Amino acid sequence: MRDPSLRRSLALLRAFRHEQTDPEGCYGLLARDAADQLERYAPLAGAVVADVGGGAGHFTEEFRRRGALAVLLEPDPAELYARGAPPEGAVRADGYLLPLADGAADICFSSNVLEHVADPRTFLSEMVRVTRPDGLIYVAFTNWLSPWGGHETAPWHYLGARRARDRYRRRTGRSPKHTLGENLFALHVGPTLRQVRARRDIEVLAARSRYAPFLAGAVARLPGVREVATWNLLLILRRLP
Repeated sequence: MRDPSLRRSLALLRAFRHEQTDPEGCYGLLARDAADQLERYAPLAGAVVADVGGGAGHFTEEFRRRGALAVLLEPDPAELYARGAPPEGAVRADGYLLPLADGAADICFSSNVLEHVADPRTFLSEMVRVTRPDGLIYVAFTNWLSPWGGHETAPWHYLGARRARDRYRRRTGRSPKHTLGENLFALHVGPTLRQVRARRDIEVLAARSRYAPFLAGAVARLPGVREVATWNLLLILRRLP
């Protein structure tokens, strides 16, 4: 699917709607899409890829299908074993302290993890550390003020996180998976862009809406509007020598 395009965006939206009932279909499509995005900047064949916080391994498996030497690094055993068994060679590891040498990876990859860490600055610094000079860093996250910012409680998070959680409990009879301030954090586009652009060890190659069908780059340049319309911010960064 061409990126960006309306056909691609609709296909991803349909897949997200069935995330709970068809996780293989949803995350398989998302993994193929992310791999396509990466291959616009560097070949995956022969590359060493660190998949940080990659959950059950859908992205790792797609990178390996394309010839990469990919390793899954995931701290949560429930996520690692969500499909019965993780990919071969997976490592239980904390994103704040990755068990990799400086510059070990050609590509360091993270999809929808940054909004789940309390200290995104340290998390990003660790991704930069393990990426070789001229290597790539792929980071995508759901910003808090996007329509999906509250994850399963969205869009009611616009009325407040506690109210959204209470509504979810009343409607489903169970607590939501994510709690603001515990395993979900209010991350915003503007401050994140300022943070990465202020660094002297990386270059921003792309900053855009990950799923938008058009004007994907323009949306991320509009203060205020981008906090809602970006939906999910994609950063492609290059580690400077």
